[in-house]
Amino acid sequence: MHPVLFKIGPFTIYTYGVLVATGFLLGLGLAIKDAKRHGISPYKIVDLGFYILLSALIGSRLFFILINITHYIKNPIEIFKIWEGGLVFYGGLILTVPTFLWYVRKNSLGVWNTSDIFAPSLAIGHAIGRIGCFFAGCCYGKPAEGLPWAIVFTNPESLATIGVPLHPTQLYESIGEFINFFILITFRRYKSFNGQIFMTYILLYSLLRFIVEFYRGDTNRGFITSELSISQGISILMFFTAIIGLIALRHKETGR
Repeated sequence: MHPVLFKIGPFTIYTYGVLVATGFLLGLGLAIKDAKRHGISPYKIVDLGFYILLSALIGSRLFFILINITHYIKNPIEIFKIWEGGLVFYGGLILTVPTFLWYVRKNSLGVWNTSDIFAPSLAIGHAIGRIGCFFAGCCYGKPAEGLPWAIVFTNPESLATIGVPLHPTQLYESIGEFINFFILITFRRYKSFNGQIFMTYILLYSLLRFIVEFYRGDTNRGFITSELSISQGISILMFFTAIIGLIALRHKETGR
């Protein structure tokens, strides 16, 4: 679509980066608002938010590099071209979890209650970030000739395949994450134990990602088998982890 938002001389602003930043700031603002309802200092949420951002960017980039290690060994300078896309959500999540646990315990915050506060923010931030993927052309879909809503990328700077109708998988996931966000903010008023909202998000997202992966056309994301991508394998693991987590946390809270 439009990878570059605008240029001022040699200075380039990428649409992807702007939308990722927008998603982060909106998500952080929502987390701060919800934290106040729980009597948690907004300053601690801001600090935690930036730790999460840093670890998510590093983890998601490292994961993408690892599954494309052959390419990056030959082209090491491209490791730092984060504005071109190449971030894997699950990679960010893997590194974010220990960072989150370290900060929460260091500042005596409740692990599961704080996780619930951030869950809707993750969904809305990811939803907006995927729109950034759409403009950059990364995470593009398989060819979809004859599909009424197929997207044809024409910008030569786009990372997607040019001139071919494709499934708009970035928008599939974005729409799914907006739906997840509204489910979570609606469901939290009925929350009965700490960790319920966060585990529900993991459950919903793992289902969404597993389905969207079937329509992805960027083969550089890595595969376990010819039919099962690495992200689908992680989705299966996260789905069952979320179910076990919901059962265990409910039992801990209610004793049933």
